[in-house]
Parts: sequence; C-alpha cells; structure tokens
Amino acid sequence: MHIELRHLRSVRAIHDQGGLARAAEVLNLTQSALSHQVKALEEQVGVELFVRRARPMRLTAAGKRLLRLAEQVLPLVQAAESELRGVNEGRVGQLHIALECHACFDWLLPVLDRFRHRFPEVDLDIRARLAFDALPALLREEVDLVVSMDPEELPGITFQPLFDYAPTLVTAADHPLAAKGFVQPEDLGRENLIVYPMDRARLDVFSQFLTPAGVEPRAVRQVELTDVTLMLVAAGRGVAVMPDWVLDRHADNPELAFLRLGPQGLRRRAYAALREGDLALPYMQHVLELARDEAIRGARRAGRDPVR
Repeated sequence: MHIELRHLRSVRAIHDQGGLARAAEVLNLTQSALSHQVKALEEQVGVELFVRRARPMRLTAAGKRLLRLAEQVLPLVQAAESELRGVNEGRVGQLHIALECHACFDWLLPVLDRFRHRFPEVDLDIRARLAFDALPALLREEVDLVVSMDPEELPGITFQPLFDYAPTLVTAADHPLAAKGFVQPEDLGRENLIVYPMDRARLDVFSQFLTPAGVEPRAVRQVELTDVTLMLVAAGRGVAVMPDWVLDRHADNPELAFLRLGPQGLRRRAYAALREGDLALPYMQHVLELARDEAIRGARRAGRDPVR
C-alpha cells in the first residue's frame, strides 16, 4: 500500500466539496482524472472510501480514517512548504550572533529590536558563551554573525564594515590626568586599569596602545558591567578605556572626565563577520543596514560626526 499526499488532498477535497465535479475544480483536475485516481486508491487499499449513492458523496468508515490522516498531515506539509519558501526567499532563517566586543551589547539590542519587526520568522539569539571563540564558531556554523574589531583572512568568511569608533580614557573628574586632554601610554603605567573580562588581545587599550609601547598598568581589574566600571572610576578606584559611543550617554556626568589616547586619538573599526554565502540573504542585508544606522543615530544623538 502506498498512500501519497495527492490521495489525501483528493479525499479531503471530495469531502469538503461534496462531490467529484467541484473537488476536481479545486484540485485543478478533470473530473475523469479525479475519478480514476480515487478508484485506483480504493483498489490499492482494498475497500471503498466513498458512498457514491449518497448526495452529497459521503465517506465510508475507511474514508473517514483517511480524512483524519489528511487533516493531521496536510497542515504540517503546508507549514513545512511555507517555511521552505520563506528560507528560499530569505524571510525565514536563523541569526545567531557572537560578540568579540563586550561593550557591544548596548548597541546591538536596539538593532535586534528593530530587526524582529521586519523579520519575525528569523530565529534570533546572542551566544554570549562564544565571545572568546567567536570566529572559529562562525566557521563551525555555530553562529551566523560575529561582531569583531579584528578582521582576519579566513576561508569563506567576509568582514563587512559597520562603524568607526574612538577608544577613550575615562577618569574621575578630579583625577590628575583629567586636565591633560590626552594621555600617552606611560601615563597609564601608574594607574589601576579597569577592563571588561576579555583576553588582552581583544582589548583596544592593550592591543593598540599599551602593549606596542611596552607599558604595563600598575594593576588590572576585570569588571563585567559598564555602569559598575564607571561608578568605580568616579570614586577614584581606577581608570578605564571604552568606545566613545559607550561613553556618549555619560557625557554630562560631572564626576567623569574623558581623554583621547594619544595626541590625535585612536580610531578603530567594528566589523560584521559572516559566511560569504549568507551575505546575499535579505535578512542579513537588513541587519547590517540597521547596525550601521544605529551607530549613525547614536553619534548624532551625542553630537558627534558619524563615521562609517
């Protein structure tokens, strides 16, 4: 016995329409073709499925069993077909994100909130546990997008620019460094430096400023939350380096001072790393557009010149 989806569709259509003629129209078949299909199915299962003497046609007990099967199976098939069409059209998929930039949570959440309204069928997730293994996880297809400040040559991976930012030193307003306007690496050799809990190679203050100059701060303390770090800085318990866009919302805090790293300041760029084959997906294009736009909106709110 071999029951096909077309058989289930035919049984349901004849039951719903009450006869062969109207069911054939719904199924886009001739009445003769539908009649032959039903007869062949009845011969295969060995029992009649319809009481043909009745008007409208009624299902036999065996036919009712097939109708129950059709009502269970066909909606599942239709849902699967819809999902597959959505995947093909770029409406359905998954967007699992890992962040090498610890401070990027505050910037990313508004992006994803806007994204979900446009692509509600895309499964969103932030894989925080993969922060230290983000790019290898992208290669293993455990995540779909990585926010990174350190592009690498990786097979099948493209790095798309998102926005530029300036790593900025924040101190207490009455700190001796506050009056300088900018700091040199040796200025931090006497300081307690508060950092996010990340590998030094991923922290701009080390990779771009202190390590090339061979300078080590007096002490390093790891703190998870930005607001806690800034409370410690305001209390004179240390200094910190954060992106300018993180510090924008604290610019009016009279307890804090903000300084450039070096006379000209540092400029860094954030990238979205993703698999080359995913770049053309409509929802991937949209999240990249929103990410860039959020950075521009944030800069304008803070009165800075937005740079991409």
